[in-house]
Amino acid sequence: MKKLLLVIGFGLVLSLDSFSQVEYKVITSVESIVPSGLGRSRIVSANENKNYKDYTSTQTEDDNSRNKSDRSDIRVKDFDETKLLNFYNIGGIRFQNIAANDAVITSKINTMVEEGWDLAFVTSAVESDAGKDDGQGIFITRYIFKRNKQQ
Repeated sequence: MKKLLLVIGFGLVLSLDSFSQVEYKVITSVESIVPSGLGRSRIVSANENKNYKDYTSTQTEDDNSRNKSDRSDIRVKDFDETKLLNFYNIGGIRFQNIAANDAVITSKINTMVEEGWDLAFVTSAVESDAGKDDGQGIFITRYIFKRNKQQ
């Protein structure tokens, strides 16, 4: 009886370990802050996996040759692109566009949660107009989701 309980307990520990493995997915929103509404705003989500090791080189004191990964191999061709509205239009900042983007991003997050993903981290950055002649700018947000690996 003790051996049977030990085997069952060991089996449970092994099965719990396999359930504890997680996977991550990154969804990125890029919202244009280019004046006059000339920029492009999107949610981007890759549908294919890449192994970073395929594009990684190790630099040492003895071997500091540059990484020769081919950019065309790194590019992802299978991805979802969801259109968002730009923060600005001809008249200036457009709060209705921001609210519309919030609604679309919320829909994406809710869909990911329905698919078993948990929103684990959110990080954002901005590159804004640097002066009179710049005219460039984006607001980028990365939503990092995780879930138990599908067995």
